[in-house]
Amino acid sequence: MRPTCPDLAPRPGLSRDEMESLQRRVAEAAVFEDDLPFDPARVSLDSPERENETLTNATALGGGADSPPLVAGIDQSFLDDRALSAVVVLRGGEVVERVHAVSELDLPYIPGLLSFREGGPILDALAELNCDPDLLVFDGSGRIHFRQAGLATHLGVVCDAPSVGVAKSLLCGTPDEDVDGRPEGWRTPIRADDSVDPVGGHPAGPETTIGYAFQSRQYDSRPIVNPLYVSPGHRLSAATAVDLVSRLSGSYKLPEPTRLADAYADEAKSQYED
Repeated sequence: MRPTCPDLAPRPGLSRDEMESLQRRVAEAAVFEDDLPFDPARVSLDSPERENETLTNATALGGGADSPPLVAGIDQSFLDDRALSAVVVLRGGEVVERVHAVSELDLPYIPGLLSFREGGPILDALAELNCDPDLLVFDGSGRIHFRQAGLATHLGVVCDAPSVGVAKSLLCGTPDEDVDGRPEGWRTPIRADDSVDPVGGHPAGPETTIGYAFQSRQYDSRPIVNPLYVSPGHRLSAATAVDLVSRLSGSYKLPEPTRLADAYADEAKSQYED
């Protein structure tokens, strides 16, 4: 999978002002409405509780007219000053491809500028894929971002692929309702607040839904589980983004694509550790 808009890719060596300016260009190019090459109703997990996924042969990558879309989960682990970026591609509940790449890190973590730290390494991993996923699912924010251009938006626009961000904490914006102790399946809109800039044709204000808090799981045997924060990256509406994450949720808090990518990142990391 190669960038469609390489001029918008995150680049090392930019000043903070230049990075924020690039994010605004990305946000202007982003589409926060449904523009999908597949029917969202076809996204599902055949066996969400599967623990021993098996890689299929290349035929599975091509699928068929009635096959579920290819969904790529993306996550990272870290090796000192390097990032190991992992991509796991699912068709339904079956893993059809796994790849990873190890890349140098050029920046520390800076809130709001995550794509400039992790975006290049993720693009390195996506370039290893034999397939072109229909949907990219990121461990990070999309439109829920100060300049409406989080990691999922930035890389979704660069690849011109439908993308969704799934974050564990809320970067900005305000939930319509209190999020504590909500039942499984509950969701509430996240509205833009004063910390979110209007960019291009994308407004920012209390009437603008930039994502959802989504309670993916609760467990009788555990303390209260906090919700996920789901936002459209590119070519998705906020409502469809959270519906897709719900469809991709198995028996765990994280959706299966990013859960499996997280597990694969840890597995692959062991190859590089002393």
